[in-house]
Amino acid sequence: MPAVDRRKEILHAAAQSFALFGYKATTMDQVAKIANVGKGTIYTFFTNKEELFDEILYRVILEMKELAESKIRREETFFDNLYRVLDALLEFRDDHELFIKLSQEVRDVGTPKAREGLAQIERVILEYLEKEIACALGQGEIKPCDPQVVAVVMLKLYIALTSDFNQIREPLGKEEIHHYIRLFLADGLASLPEAAATAE
Repeated sequence: MPAVDRRKEILHAAAQSFALFGYKATTMDQVAKIANVGKGTIYTFFTNKEELFDEILYRVILEMKELAESKIRREETFFDNLYRVLDALLEFRDDHELFIKLSQEVRDVGTPKAREGLAQIERVILEYLEKEIACALGQGEIKPCDPQVVAVVMLKLYIALTSDFNQIREPLGKEEIHHYIRLFLADGLASLPEAAATAE
């Protein structure tokens, strides 16, 4: 079997192991067993478990970036693109077994490497949002603001509406979530006096 295929098989096995057992409980022995190779073969390609994990995370992040890019329609508005990208990225995150397991591990055990992995994924989403906010600013679609601040607020608000909120009552539908994002971020909560509203 060509070496490149063997490396691919090891990565596939490691991804399975991390998704099933989490970072802390995954061992090189487990990965070797799932990949059906000797442990020494893994060390031909990867120095340690951390290097394997970083490679898998890198591949997942690339996949997320490609997914986000595929959802952007430059002829459409900033907010339409924002909804589509956030929906896609968070669905991807929620459906991906690795993220689910890492989130459980961070919550239950607090493994630093698992926490670092999730933080890295969040940074990628924030960087992407920041870039899109800067683009919308440049086109005059949104008011002057600090893209970094707005990116953090957008992501945290979206997570609050899609995930945290579900713990206190019935989950909101996508249209409701989009409505509240527009209300908080685009329209604002303040009810303008009639005269001021007419002037605008």
